[in-house]
Amino acid sequence: MLGLTRQDFAIRASAFDLTQPWNLLRLIAGAFMLPHVAGKFVAGGLSPGVVGFFTKAGFQPAEAWVVLAALVEAGTGLALILGLCTRFAALGAAGALAVAVYALYAIKGFAWLWNLGGFEYPVFWALVCVAIAMNGFRERAAAA
Repeated sequence: MLGLTRQDFAIRASAFDLTQPWNLLRLIAGAFMLPHVAGKFVAGGLSPGVVGFFTKAGFQPAEAWVVLAALVEAGTGLALILGLCTRFAALGAAGALAVAVYALYAIKGFAWLWNLGGFEYPVFWALVCVAIAMNGFRERAAAA
């Protein structure tokens, strides 16, 4: 069965075995989501710059989209770190990153290099998350 089971909601010691490369990659991918959550807030409220970015990208109401993005990033990041529902958390993170790529494209057009405002960074992490999800589905199928 490739759907959710009780096992998906259990924190297991084996999920933190750093000799396993997929665990290491999963932990790093989850940790990389968290700074993006913090960056959406300033002085106890939403960052005006981030709200402006979401507005410019066409997300209305921008404030609600910023909060939704922060919740998705926090939820998927923590789930990846803890090894909870990993397959679906990784797909959710990839989806959030795909939306970020769309927003960057909507504002700047095709711009690849991250240091110049492009989307290479979120594309890379989205692909990493897809690989994590694929590995999770492969492991689940092998165990079934």
